[in-house]
Amino acid sequence: MFLQRVAVTAARRAVAAPALRRSLATTVIRHIKTVDDLLGPGAAPGTVPTDLEQSTGLERLEILGKTEGVDVFDMRPLDASRKGTLENPILVRSAGDEQFAGCTGYPVDSHVVTWLGMSRERPVERCPECGSVYKMDYVGPQDDGHHGHDHHHGYEEPKTFADYVKPQYW
Repeated sequence: MFLQRVAVTAARRAVAAPALRRSLATTVIRHIKTVDDLLGPGAAPGTVPTDLEQSTGLERLEILGKTEGVDVFDMRPLDASRKGTLENPILVRSAGDEQFAGCTGYPVDSHVVTWLGMSRERPVERCPECGSVYKMDYVGPQDDGHHGHDHHHGYEEPKTFADYVKPQYW
């Protein structure tokens, strides 16, 4: 009899808690309008804060997204079922001006991880180990005020072999 009551109580909590949490989180995420909204309220004096209460900035946004069931930073693995080509590259989504992707080869794990850096100015990269091609798919704001204004403090993009290949070979 005792086990039945405990099981029923646990089942009720399991059904009600995610729905309640989801509705509260949806309300909270919809009200984020400025950076100040990403500051947690903190804990009451004399208590230990939860992650949600003490987190700020991007960590708070990620926690709020997880409570709603949204993967804010899209941490899914890249498509490893094929080798990327220039005509059909493996797309890497990015909300920033730069994005790094790790290539383990095709078939998967055929070489050690090779990190490739892509940017909005240079969105396509080829793995030097296996030749797989990756392309950055920019999904951020279209005009963020920084793109195209050369605020790189005199830093020049290093030249690669691709800069010296004749156009007819592409």
